[in-house]
Amino acid sequence: MARIIAVSNQKGGVGKTTTCVNLAASLAAMQKRVLVIDSDPQGNATMASGINKFELNKSIFHILIDGVDVRDAIIEKTNGAFHLIPANEDLTAAEVKLLDYLAREFRLKNALEEVKDNYDYIFIDCPPSLNLLTVNAMCAADSILVPLQCEYFALEGLTLLIDTVDQLAQAVNPKLKIEGILRTMFDNRNRLSTEVSEELKSNFGDLVYKTIIPRNVRLAEAPSFGKPAIYYDKSSVGSKAYLALAGEIIEKANLANK
Repeated sequence: MARIIAVSNQKGGVGKTTTCVNLAASLAAMQKRVLVIDSDPQGNATMASGINKFELNKSIFHILIDGVDVRDAIIEKTNGAFHLIPANEDLTAAEVKLLDYLAREFRLKNALEEVKDNYDYIFIDCPPSLNLLTVNAMCAADSILVPLQCEYFALEGLTLLIDTVDQLAQAVNPKLKIEGILRTMFDNRNRLSTEVSEELKSNFGDLVYKTIIPRNVRLAEAPSFGKPAIYYDKSSVGSKAYLALAGEIIEKANLANK
């Protein structure tokens, strides 16, 4: 059965989609069965996987709103060697339409029941806000991976996200927890970045991944070519960092299962 991980941070521009796509591709390269769900109306994860968001027949919108079988929306051939449920701007309308449904928070969770045994990992790329799309992701997920840029307001935003997770755990998903906190776009020449990083480790301990994702031009370029970094420039420091993160996640899971 798949571990379902929502990649979420209510703050934008922290490397959320980059993390979702590159981590998924790295795990797929390690022979894991991986599904990525693009749950952001911007459709960035879709485009970064080499799929044109303007030419979709079925998407996450049709699953959430029309009740389409999740298997009919899965794209099996992507540039990341993982499966994908894509998204585009149609998903913006879903936020309003979902208000008319009973048990609207569980639409995604219920849909995934059909396929979760087919994968080792399912990653959900969440929008950078707390709306019904994000709530659906968190209701479906076992845990949340939080990409975080080490900057001045990072800890404040993280505290708000943890509060949200606690509230959702009490209300709709008791198993929901923080999977880990990932330091992204890190520049070790920046004193503030180093200070925030140390404070994160002091406050959250083992929840902070050992792996740090550096600022990297090749990592930033890869989405414009519709490829994860591992297939754009596998020798780049960004690509190697996400491979290291994938290894750390697998090791962490193995230790938890002993």
